[in-house]
Amino acid sequence: MKRLLFACAILSLLSSCASKKRLAEIKALQEARDKAQASLNDCDRRTADLRTQLATRETDIQNKDKQLGDLQNQLDYLKKNNTNLLDRMADLSVVSKAGAESMKKSLETIAGMSSSMQKKDSINLVLVRSLKRSLEDVNDEDVQVEVRGGVVYVSISDKMLFRSGSYDINARAETVLGKVAKVAADHKDLNILVEGHTDIVPISTQYIKDNWDLSVLRATSVVRMLQTKFGISPARLTAGGRGEYAPKADNATASTRQVNRRTEIILTPKLDQFFNLVSTGEEGPATDAK
Repeated sequence: MKRLLFACAILSLLSSCASKKRLAEIKALQEARDKAQASLNDCDRRTADLRTQLATRETDIQNKDKQLGDLQNQLDYLKKNNTNLLDRMADLSVVSKAGAESMKKSLETIAGMSSSMQKKDSINLVLVRSLKRSLEDVNDEDVQVEVRGGVVYVSISDKMLFRSGSYDINARAETVLGKVAKVAADHKDLNILVEGHTDIVPISTQYIKDNWDLSVLRATSVVRMLQTKFGISPARLTAGGRGEYAPKADNATASTRQVNRRTEIILTPKLDQFFNLVSTGEEGPATDAK
């Protein structure tokens, strides 16, 4: 019996040793597998990085090829232009004396026109100073003097010139028109264009059909007063109406609509002198400014 128990104990001990050995082997295999998997994952990551780098290199190469192609095209273009310039220089070397004289006259014409434009700017400056000095006692909101497009504008608000919906000039506006007329009279080489402007609010009365009518009638009233009361030659005067179609501001508020209701007196060079200036490059007659 003792022998049997001893034998069982020995077998149990051997079995336990075998199980521990087996567990150790399994654990070692699992660790080896984990290391192998980690190595495989690292290899996959490196492979992906290499592929990304390769794609980047290929893109860089393509960009370099494109830049090289562009530079080659530019080089070809410059070579072609250089050839054309050489051909033109060859042509210029045989320019006739008459051609050279023509070029000289053209340059002189341009110089003359530049001088005339400078003189015109100086005249405008004198006009603006004279008008502002003459109108210095008038509210700037009622009368504005400025240069636009190379000509002088005197913009007078409708509240100074007219009652609402009327084209009869107010008594106090006659003084302002008289001051403008005096300056205009000192510059007889300038024409005077009077433009009437309205806002977008429609009007329709027994005598006024719409805003076109109102703007034209107001411009005509101003022109008629400049002629009959202040002696401006009618040959220098033009009356026109722009209605609501040339606003200075939007018509969204009462204040901006008030800005748009105005009459503009525009001092412009006479067309015959202007076209003579363009065609000959010579300066027009001297301004009779005081």
